[in-house]
Amino acid sequence: MTNTPVLSLARDSGEALADQIVRLVAARIDERLLRPGARMPSIRQFAASHGVSPFTVVASYDRLVAQGYLDSRRGAGFFVRGRAHAPIGAGAMEAAPTGSAGASLDVAWLIRNMFRQSPLQHSPGAGVLPADWLDGPAVARALASLSRQNSAAFLGYGAPQGFLLLRQQLQRKLAEFEIGAPPEQIVMTLGVSQALDLVAREFCRPGDTVFVDDPAWFLMFGSFAAMGLNVVGVRRLGDGPDLEQLAELAARYQPRLYVINSVLHNPTSTSLSAAKAFQVLRLAEQHGFTVVEDDIYADLHPGNATRLAALDGLRQVIYLGGFSKSMAPNLRVGFIAASSERAQRLADRKMLATLTTSDIGERVVYKILSDGLYRKHLDRVRSRLDAVRPKALRQIEALGLRPEPAPASGMFVWVDAGCDTNELAARAMREDLLLAPGSLFSPSQLPSTRMRLNVAALQDPATFRFLERALTG
Repeated sequence: MTNTPVLSLARDSGEALADQIVRLVAARIDERLLRPGARMPSIRQFAASHGVSPFTVVASYDRLVAQGYLDSRRGAGFFVRGRAHAPIGAGAMEAAPTGSAGASLDVAWLIRNMFRQSPLQHSPGAGVLPADWLDGPAVARALASLSRQNSAAFLGYGAPQGFLLLRQQLQRKLAEFEIGAPPEQIVMTLGVSQALDLVAREFCRPGDTVFVDDPAWFLMFGSFAAMGLNVVGVRRLGDGPDLEQLAELAARYQPRLYVINSVLHNPTSTSLSAAKAFQVLRLAEQHGFTVVEDDIYADLHPGNATRLAALDGLRQVIYLGGFSKSMAPNLRVGFIAASSERAQRLADRKMLATLTTSDIGERVVYKILSDGLYRKHLDRVRSRLDAVRPKALRQIEALGLRPEPAPASGMFVWVDAGCDTNELAARAMREDLLLAPGSLFSPSQLPSTRMRLNVAALQDPATFRFLERALTG
């Protein structure tokens, strides 16, 4: 192509070639990599460059014209149409840095491109497992089972706290973690994202301070900032937070909440030590803040992890969990376990926000959990991660990327690239690779040399070829 780099078409992905061409060309136009007025290659040129038929190119161009991305000019060819765009960097946090080479990358950028990228093999920065690692047949069987039931049972609203049989099943599941939570202390949510939103809205007011790990899961930074909350990062070490800094910041800010991954922390895959867990709870009691334990990666851990909710008995701790990482993101089933008083308040807050959650999705999860096959699925997933992780780490280290630290379990590895990873991610996106730069995992969003990689999504040699060129060229 004369005006567009050659697109990476995945011929074995199951996605039609015309669909891929439309998606990838539209993405380049959205990201301003193709400027308004640029002439597209002729149909014959495009077909020859990509090894596809002219009919596929005609169909793709026609769809791009229909969607407003291209203009067709008789006798002249196809041209990029001028479109109204919001700036890529408009977004999650008003305090995002400006003036640097990576200023256009923010949380919204990463999320948009996570949902745009397909297949996952081209998304080494993604936060989920590949679809073929998940148990699609189990979800299909559960849906088929529901279809044979009396439809009147799930045509109306669900229960405010969620499907009772699932909450009873979760009581048994949490008991395995030594967390005591009867069904009345469990509130179902639309994933952990909604769980965090409900907790913050119920227990914080504009101007309050919320602590998060630094680095940590990026989505909550923008969500909390939009509520008018002051988001402060606590340095995360290999075995949990920097306790000295946590104590100092708690005395200074008097936070309302501290959100923490105790198990398989995102993005480092580290877990909280028992010694530090006791100290976190001691500081929470001393300074009067509530600990929000986000345990979304619980099922990917091999076992015997320390959980704050188990040590605390849900007095100072609110526990969050879900199934998007291990079962199916599209089910959007998460939950909150809390004291009886807090659970009731959160159920009321949920009703004000969404009335109820999807009874159908919750019934699907219940069916999968109660059938008893979920454990074998988790064993398979953990075994696959254990199998691919050593090779991925060797390849990463051979490129000069330093894992900090090298993970023993989980899907993520947090590496130091020795360069501004915002610039690296922008360059990768031009080659249809999604990286997750380290700046997005800090509430400060300052430029960083670190980035998150997903070992399950590092199976495509194109990723390592790109990294080798980018880091050594």
